Amino acid sequence: MSKPLENVEVALFVTCLVDINRPSVGFAAVKLLEEAGCRVVVPDAQTCCGQPAYNSGDRKSTKDIAKNVIRAFKGYRYVVAPSGSCAGMIKKHYPELFADDPDMLLEAEELAARTHELVSFLNDIADFEPDDVKLDKKITYHDSCSSLREMKVKQQPRELLGEVDDLELIEAEDREACCGFGGTFCIKYSEISEEMVDQKISNLLATKADIVTAGDLGCLMNIAGRLSRKGHKMKVLHIAEILAGMGDNPGIGEGQK
Repeated sequence: MSKPLENVEVALFVTCLVDINRPSVGFAAVKLLEEAGCRVVVPDAQTCCGQPAYNSGDRKSTKDIAKNVIRAFKGYRYVVAPSGSCAGMIKKHYPELFADDPDMLLEAEELAARTHELVSFLNDIADFEPDDVKLDKKITYHDSCSSLREMKVKQQPRELLGEVDDLELIEAEDREACCGFGGTFCIKYSEISEEMVDQKISNLLATKADIVTAGDLGCLMNIAGRLSRKGHKMKVLHIAEILAGMGDNPGIGEGQK
């Protein structure tokens, strides 16, 4: 059966956290996109999306970074990121950045229209289903703020996880609540952030799931770090790793101090 995006060129926005902390998520994203029939390109000139500077109020640096990203991803039919927060930065906030610059606004809006979060792209545009992927585990899914609220990703990950053989999805209480990461929020307001992630892991552990997953590595690193510091053994994986058949990967943070 032909695939809707057979041989269509897709540019992967890798993200900083994936590049530096969890390259396996990038490899999983490439594998999934190729299985969906796409030709994957990873532009060498890509950098950070500018979100840390944006969240800190440094609009000048954010604009400089955004201009580079716009140039790096110019001309590709689709731009896909394994991160709701980075995709949301490009899709929602780049046009806001250049509201007073008509020429750049047009370019920002054009890129925004082509930018997608990985799981929603696979589900909604590529009509992708995992093939011959099995994971005999109980799993729970965390709805990250940016994925859920900016990119409207909610049912897509659940539909794709439902196609993984033997996997049991258990929904956590307050699964849509923030984990407390919030980029620079966890640094500026560390005590509040700690309370939020403690409540989050309490709800996750109550599911008795073996694995917690999500589509944003920042959230997953925050959750994994707190689970580790509290001595809990729940495994943490990015959803791309699970869908790509990499469920036996070491969990995020495993083996690190």
